[in-house]
Amino acid sequence: MIDARTGSKARLTAIVRWAQWRRSIRLLLIHLVLLAGVVLTGAPYLYTITGSFKENSEIFSLPLRFWPQEPTLTNYQRLLSGSEIPFLRQMGNSAVVAVAQTALTLLVVSMVGWGFAKYEFAGKRVLFLALLATLTIPFQVTLVPLFLLMLRLRWVDTYWAIVLPGAVNAFGVFFMRQAMLAVPRDLLDAARIDGASEWGLFWRIGLPLSRGALSVMGLLIFVSSWNDYLWPLIVLRTQQKFTYPLGLATLVGLYKVEYGMILAGAFLASLPVIALFVAGRNQLLQNLTIGSIRG
Repeated sequence: MIDARTGSKARLTAIVRWAQWRRSIRLLLIHLVLLAGVVLTGAPYLYTITGSFKENSEIFSLPLRFWPQEPTLTNYQRLLSGSEIPFLRQMGNSAVVAVAQTALTLLVVSMVGWGFAKYEFAGKRVLFLALLATLTIPFQVTLVPLFLLMLRLRWVDTYWAIVLPGAVNAFGVFFMRQAMLAVPRDLLDAARIDGASEWGLFWRIGLPLSRGALSVMGLLIFVSSWNDYLWPLIVLRTQQKFTYPLGLATLVGLYKVEYGMILAGAFLASLPVIALFVAGRNQLLQNLTIGSIRG
Protein backbone atom coordinates (compact mmCIF):
# COMPACT_ATOMS: atom_id res chain seq x y z
CA MET A 1 0.00 0.00 0.00
CA ILE A 2 2.84 2.36 0.91
CA ASP A 3 4.67 1.52 -2.34
CA ALA A 4 1.51 2.24 -4.35
CA ARG A 5 1.08 5.62 -2.69
CA THR A 6 4.75 6.43 -3.17
CA GLY A 7 4.54 5.46 -6.84
CA SER A 8 1.42 7.57 -7.40
CA LYS A 9 3.07 10.57 -5.76
CA ALA A 10 6.20 10.10 -7.88
CA ARG A 11 4.11 9.91 -11.08
CA LEU A 12 2.18 13.05 -10.07
CA THR A 13 5.44 14.88 -9.38
CA ALA A 14 6.80 13.79 -12.77
CA ILE A 15 3.64 14.99 -14.52
CA VAL A 16 3.81 18.38 -12.79
CA ARG A 17 7.49 18.78 -13.67
CA TRP A 18 6.81 17.82 -17.30
CA ALA A 19 4.00 20.37 -17.46
CA GLN A 20 6.32 23.04 -16.05
CA TRP A 21 9.00 22.12 -18.60
CA ARG A 22 6.48 22.32 -21.44
CA ARG A 23 5.32 25.73 -20.23
CA SER A 24 8.91 26.97 -19.96
CA ILE A 25 9.75 25.69 -23.44
CA ARG A 26 6.60 27.27 -24.89
CA LEU A 27 7.41 30.62 -23.27
CA LEU A 28 10.98 30.39 -24.53
CA LEU A 29 9.81 29.75 -28.10
CA ILE A 30 7.32 32.63 -27.90
CA HIS A 31 10.02 35.00 -26.68
CA LEU A 32 12.42 33.85 -29.39
CA VAL A 33 9.80 34.52 -32.07
CA LEU A 34 9.06 37.94 -30.58
CA LEU A 35 12.78 38.72 -30.41
CA ALA A 36 13.18 37.75 -34.06
CA GLY A 37 10.27 40.04 -34.94
CA VAL A 38 11.84 42.92 -33.02
CA VAL A 39 15.18 42.40 -34.77
CA LEU A 40 13.62 42.20 -38.24
CA THR A 41 11.55 45.32 -37.54
CA GLY A 42 14.19 47.34 -35.74
CA ALA A 43 17.25 46.54 -37.85
CA PRO A 44 16.20 48.64 -40.89
CA TYR A 45 15.34 51.58 -38.64
CA LEU A 46 18.64 51.27 -36.80
CA TYR A 47 20.46 51.23 -40.12
CA THR A 48 18.51 54.35 -41.15
CA ILE A 49 19.90 56.13 -38.09
CA THR A 50 23.48 54.92 -38.46
CA GLY A 51 23.43 55.36 -42.24
CA SER A 52 22.49 59.02 -41.85
CA PHE A 53 25.94 59.59 -40.29
CA LYS A 54 27.78 58.03 -43.25
CA GLU A 55 29.02 59.36 -46.55
CA ASN A 56 27.50 57.81 -49.69
CA SER A 57 30.70 55.89 -50.35
CA GLU A 58 30.60 54.25 -46.91
CA ILE A 59 26.90 53.37 -47.16
CA PHE A 60 27.66 51.03 -50.08
CA SER A 61 31.03 49.78 -48.88
CA LEU A 62 31.55 46.03 -48.58
CA PRO A 63 31.37 44.28 -46.22
CA LEU A 64 28.25 46.06 -44.98
CA ARG A 65 28.72 47.68 -41.58
CA PHE A 66 25.99 48.90 -39.27
CA TRP A 67 28.12 51.45 -37.44
CA PRO A 68 29.82 54.30 -39.31
CA GLN A 69 33.60 54.07 -39.46
CA GLU A 70 33.96 57.84 -39.87
CA PRO A 71 30.80 59.49 -38.44
CA THR A 72 29.85 62.76 -40.08
CA LEU A 73 27.10 65.38 -39.69
CA THR A 74 27.41 66.48 -43.30
CA ASN A 75 24.08 64.94 -44.31
CA TYR A 76 22.20 66.80 -41.56
CA GLN A 77 24.02 70.06 -42.27
CA ARG A 78 23.21 69.93 -45.98
CA LEU A 79 19.62 68.89 -45.30
CA LEU A 80 18.85 71.54 -42.68
CA SER A 81 20.72 74.36 -44.40
CA GLY A 82 18.05 74.54 -47.11
CA SER A 83 20.64 74.93 -49.84
CA GLU A 84 19.38 71.91 -51.78
CA ILE A 85 15.78 71.47 -50.58
CA PRO A 86 13.74 73.54 -48.08
CA PHE A 87 13.40 70.52 -45.79
CA LEU A 88 12.36 72.38 -42.63
CA ARG A 89 9.65 74.22 -44.53
CA GLN A 90 8.47 70.96 -46.06
CA MET A 91 8.35 69.36 -42.61
CA GLY A 92 6.21 72.29 -41.50
CA ASN A 93 3.95 71.78 -44.52
CA SER A 94 3.53 68.13 -43.58
CA ALA A 95 2.67 69.10 -40.01
CA VAL A 96 0.04 71.62 -41.14
CA VAL A 97 -1.56 69.15 -43.56
CA ALA A 98 -1.47 66.23 -41.11
CA VAL A 99 -2.94 68.21 -38.19
CA ALA A 100 -5.66 69.82 -40.34
CA GLN A 101 -6.61 66.52 -41.97
CA THR A 102 -6.65 64.70 -38.62
CA ALA A 103 -8.89 67.31 -36.96
CA LEU A 104 -11.32 67.54 -39.89
CA THR A 105 -11.47 63.78 -40.42
CA LEU A 106 -12.14 63.09 -36.74
CA LEU A 107 -15.01 65.57 -36.79
CA VAL A 108 -16.55 64.07 -39.93
CA VAL A 109 -16.17 60.39 -39.05
CA SER A 110 -17.38 60.90 -35.48
CA MET A 111 -20.51 62.74 -36.64
CA VAL A 112 -21.33 60.18 -39.32
CA GLY A 113 -20.51 57.28 -36.99
CA TRP A 114 -22.77 58.80 -34.32
CA GLY A 115 -25.60 59.04 -36.81
CA PHE A 116 -25.27 55.41 -37.85
CA ALA A 117 -24.92 54.25 -34.23
CA LYS A 118 -27.72 56.16 -32.52
CA TYR A 119 -30.37 57.14 -35.07
CA GLU A 120 -32.87 55.17 -37.15
CA PHE A 121 -33.75 56.39 -40.63
CA ALA A 122 -34.89 55.01 -43.95
CA GLY A 123 -32.14 53.24 -45.90
CA LYS A 124 -29.75 53.19 -42.96
CA ARG A 125 -28.57 49.63 -43.55
CA VAL A 126 -28.20 50.12 -47.31
CA LEU A 127 -26.21 53.33 -46.83
CA PHE A 128 -23.93 51.69 -44.29
CA LEU A 129 -23.29 48.71 -46.56
CA ALA A 130 -22.62 51.05 -49.48
CA LEU A 131 -20.14 52.95 -47.30
CA LEU A 132 -18.34 49.74 -46.37
CA ALA A 133 -18.32 48.66 -50.03
CA THR A 134 -16.14 51.67 -50.87
CA LEU A 135 -13.37 50.07 -48.81
CA THR A 136 -13.00 47.46 -51.56
CA ILE A 137 -12.25 50.10 -54.23
CA PRO A 138 -8.51 50.76 -54.65
CA PHE A 139 -7.47 54.40 -54.45
CA GLN A 140 -5.85 54.12 -57.89
CA VAL A 141 -9.33 53.62 -59.41
CA THR A 142 -10.64 56.91 -58.01
CA LEU A 143 -7.42 58.83 -58.53
CA VAL A 144 -8.17 60.18 -62.04
CA PRO A 145 -11.77 61.35 -61.41
CA LEU A 146 -10.68 62.87 -58.09
CA PHE A 147 -7.89 64.78 -59.80
CA LEU A 148 -10.29 66.05 -62.47
CA LEU A 149 -12.60 67.24 -59.71
CA MET A 150 -9.73 69.10 -58.03
CA LEU A 151 -8.86 70.61 -61.41
CA ARG A 152 -12.41 71.90 -61.89
CA LEU A 153 -12.45 73.36 -58.38
CA ARG A 154 -9.04 74.98 -59.06
CA TRP A 155 -7.60 73.34 -55.97
CA VAL A 156 -4.53 71.91 -57.70
CA ASP A 157 -1.34 73.04 -55.93
CA THR A 158 -3.30 73.86 -52.76
CA TYR A 159 -3.63 72.00 -49.48
CA TRP A 160 -7.43 71.93 -49.86
CA ALA A 161 -6.95 69.18 -52.44
CA ILE A 162 -5.24 67.04 -49.79
CA VAL A 163 -7.18 67.85 -46.63
CA LEU A 164 -10.80 67.82 -47.82
CA PRO A 165 -10.85 64.56 -49.85
CA GLY A 166 -9.02 62.83 -47.01
CA ALA A 167 -11.68 63.89 -44.51
CA VAL A 168 -14.13 61.32 -45.90
CA ASN A 169 -12.86 58.07 -44.41
CA ALA A 170 -15.07 54.98 -44.65
CA PHE A 171 -12.95 52.96 -42.24
CA GLY A 172 -13.07 55.83 -39.75
CA VAL A 173 -16.86 55.93 -39.93
CA PHE A 174 -17.06 52.18 -39.32
CA PHE A 175 -14.58 52.38 -36.45
CA MET A 176 -16.37 55.25 -34.70
CA ARG A 177 -19.78 53.68 -35.25
CA GLN A 178 -18.60 50.48 -33.55
CA ALA A 179 -17.23 52.47 -30.61
CA MET A 180 -20.31 54.68 -30.25
CA LEU A 181 -22.66 51.71 -30.12
CA ALA A 182 -21.49 51.29 -26.53
CA VAL A 183 -22.91 54.66 -25.43
CA PRO A 184 -26.04 53.80 -23.34
CA ARG A 185 -29.32 54.90 -24.90
CA ASP A 186 -30.80 55.38 -21.42
CA LEU A 187 -28.19 58.06 -20.80
CA LEU A 188 -29.19 59.84 -24.00
CA ASP A 189 -32.89 59.63 -23.13
CA ALA A 190 -32.20 61.09 -19.70
CA ALA A 191 -30.26 63.95 -21.29
CA ARG A 192 -33.14 64.63 -23.70
CA ILE A 193 -35.56 64.83 -20.76
CA ASP A 194 -33.22 67.37 -19.16
CA GLY A 195 -33.47 69.49 -22.30
CA ALA A 196 -30.26 68.59 -24.13
CA SER A 197 -30.27 69.15 -27.89
CA GLU A 198 -29.21 66.50 -30.37
CA TRP A 199 -25.97 68.37 -30.99
CA GLY A 200 -25.47 68.58 -27.22
CA LEU A 201 -25.90 64.81 -26.96
CA PHE A 202 -23.16 64.30 -29.51
CA TRP A 203 -20.79 66.95 -28.19
CA ARG A 204 -21.23 66.47 -24.44
CA ILE A 205 -21.91 62.74 -24.22
CA GLY A 206 -20.96 60.94 -27.43
CA LEU A 207 -17.50 62.43 -27.91
CA PRO A 208 -16.32 62.24 -24.26
CA LEU A 209 -17.41 58.61 -23.97
CA SER A 210 -15.65 57.80 -27.26
CA ARG A 211 -12.40 59.50 -26.30
CA GLY A 212 -10.42 56.25 -26.56
CA ALA A 213 -11.63 55.51 -30.08
CA LEU A 214 -10.89 59.10 -31.10
CA SER A 215 -7.30 58.80 -29.87
CA VAL A 216 -6.71 55.57 -31.80
CA MET A 217 -8.33 56.94 -34.95
CA GLY A 218 -6.48 60.24 -34.64
CA LEU A 219 -3.10 58.51 -34.50
CA LEU A 220 -3.92 56.34 -37.53
CA ILE A 221 -5.06 59.35 -39.56
CA PHE A 222 -2.08 61.47 -38.56
CA VAL A 223 0.47 58.81 -39.49
CA SER A 224 -1.28 58.12 -42.80
CA SER A 225 -1.37 61.82 -43.70
CA TRP A 226 2.17 62.45 -42.45
CA ASN A 227 3.62 59.72 -44.68
CA ASP A 228 1.34 60.19 -47.70
CA TYR A 229 3.24 60.45 -50.97
CA LEU A 230 1.12 59.52 -54.00
CA TRP A 231 -1.76 62.01 -53.76
CA PRO A 232 0.38 65.03 -52.74
CA LEU A 233 2.72 64.17 -55.62
CA ILE A 234 -0.21 64.49 -58.04
CA VAL A 235 -1.83 67.69 -56.76
CA LEU A 236 1.15 69.73 -55.55
CA ARG A 237 3.32 71.60 -58.06
CA THR A 238 5.42 74.12 -56.12
CA GLN A 239 8.49 72.93 -54.24
CA GLN A 240 7.81 75.40 -51.43
CA LYS A 241 4.45 73.67 -50.88
CA PHE A 242 5.82 70.13 -51.00
CA THR A 243 5.42 67.88 -48.00
CA TYR A 244 8.54 66.17 -46.68
CA PRO A 245 8.08 62.85 -48.63
CA LEU A 246 8.04 64.82 -51.89
CA GLY A 247 11.04 66.85 -50.79
CA LEU A 248 13.09 63.76 -50.02
CA ALA A 249 12.05 62.25 -53.36
CA THR A 250 13.67 65.18 -55.17
CA LEU A 251 17.04 64.00 -53.81
CA VAL A 252 16.82 61.03 -56.17
CA GLY A 253 18.47 62.32 -59.33
CA LEU A 254 19.13 60.74 -62.71
CA TYR A 255 22.85 60.31 -62.11
CA LYS A 256 23.18 60.68 -58.35
CA VAL A 257 21.11 59.74 -55.32
CA GLU A 258 21.78 61.45 -52.00
CA TYR A 259 21.21 58.39 -49.84
CA GLY A 260 22.80 59.92 -46.76
CA MET A 261 20.49 62.95 -46.87
CA ILE A 262 17.47 60.75 -47.53
CA LEU A 263 18.28 58.59 -44.50
CA ALA A 264 18.80 61.71 -42.37
CA GLY A 265 15.47 63.14 -43.50
CA ALA A 266 13.67 59.85 -42.91
CA PHE A 267 15.06 59.69 -39.37
CA LEU A 268 14.06 63.28 -38.57
CA ALA A 269 10.59 62.69 -40.03
CA SER A 270 10.09 59.65 -37.80
CA LEU A 271 10.68 61.61 -34.58
CA PRO A 272 7.28 63.40 -34.43
CA VAL A 273 5.44 60.09 -34.90
CA ILE A 274 7.52 58.42 -32.20
CA ALA A 275 6.94 61.35 -29.84
CA LEU A 276 3.19 61.21 -30.53
CA PHE A 277 3.09 57.49 -29.82
CA VAL A 278 5.12 57.81 -26.61
CA ALA A 279 2.89 60.64 -25.38
CA GLY A 280 -0.32 58.72 -26.02
CA ARG A 281 0.82 55.12 -25.71
CA ASN A 282 -1.30 54.34 -22.65
CA GLN A 283 -4.49 55.64 -24.24
CA LEU A 284 -3.65 53.88 -27.49
CA LEU A 285 -2.83 50.47 -26.04
CA GLN A 286 -5.92 50.49 -23.82
CA ASN A 287 -8.23 51.04 -26.79
CA LEU A 288 -6.69 49.00 -29.64
CA THR A 289 -9.51 46.40 -29.46
CA ILE A 290 -12.36 48.92 -29.65
CA GLY A 291 -15.18 47.60 -31.82
CA SER A 292 -13.71 44.12 -32.15
CA ILE A 293 -16.59 42.34 -30.40
CA ARG A 294 -19.49 44.71 -31.02
CA GLY A 295 -21.88 44.12 -33.86
